[in-house]
Amino acid sequence: MSVNQTTVADDESTGSGQAVPAPVDALPPEPKASAKPAERPDMVGKALSLLVLLGDEPRGASAAEISRRAELPFSTTYRLLGSLARDGFVDYEPEGRRYHLGLRIFQLGQRVSNHHGFAGTSLPILRRVTERTGEATILSVRDGLHHLTVSKVDGPQIFRVTSDPGHLGSLSTTAVGKALVAFAEDAERERLLSELPLEALTGRSITDRDAFRKEIEEVRRRGYAVMDEENEAGMRAVAVPLLNSQGHAFASLATAVPVFRLSLEELEAHVPVLQEAAAELADRLPQRG
Repeated sequence: MSVNQTTVADDESTGSGQAVPAPVDALPPEPKASAKPAERPDMVGKALSLLVLLGDEPRGASAAEISRRAELPFSTTYRLLGSLARDGFVDYEPEGRRYHLGLRIFQLGQRVSNHHGFAGTSLPILRRVTERTGEATILSVRDGLHHLTVSKVDGPQIFRVTSDPGHLGSLSTTAVGKALVAFAEDAERERLLSELPLEALTGRSITDRDAFRKEIEEVRRRGYAVMDEENEAGMRAVAVPLLNSQGHAFASLATAVPVFRLSLEELEAHVPVLQEAAAELADRLPQRG
């Protein structure tokens, strides 16, 4: 994958079944300076919405697919993607005629991570946890109705956990997500318990709202959350909250393992290590929420 200076219109745009090469310079012109002031912020919002959609597509997506998902005209989508590609925010893959998030997004994300201390501050502590557990350690925050992985240290074992920084995951099927919901501010927790989509990612995912409420109450009672093949078959995890001065979670810290390596009881034995690290991180990281 590389940043290219040309883009290609999708088959759907021509109706001929042929891919039509189109240099970036040949893209439709940007709005004229005489356009109404309200139109430009709207276009900025549309461009940002395309970046969000691409963030949900790890394998990339065609312009036609993005246009459908964004519910925008193809010509508008194509023009915005061209502009984003010119500035490095979007990467175009000619072979598959697919768009991906560009390196400029990664660069900005790293700056955000550094600003919040997720790299310089958290990584040494996560490494220490991994040294003690021998397993992967993951730090997440809540991003709307998902959790966002902001830092991770892999364990020394060959089998690797795939929730890399930048990954958006379910709040209802993961240990980090459950911890974030359980220790959210009271009104926010109630909203999440009422509105959170309960996804059936595996046969063990909790999809009944009453059952999920009971699960969250249990997490609050014992102080940590577990995931036992609810998010991904063959994987389990345990997570603890990072609490701010009001006692609300602004992040969560987890140890994740394949089921063949540790039983649930053996995994729960690592909770004190996680709680110690979570308290240290809560003292050092900027607190949100």
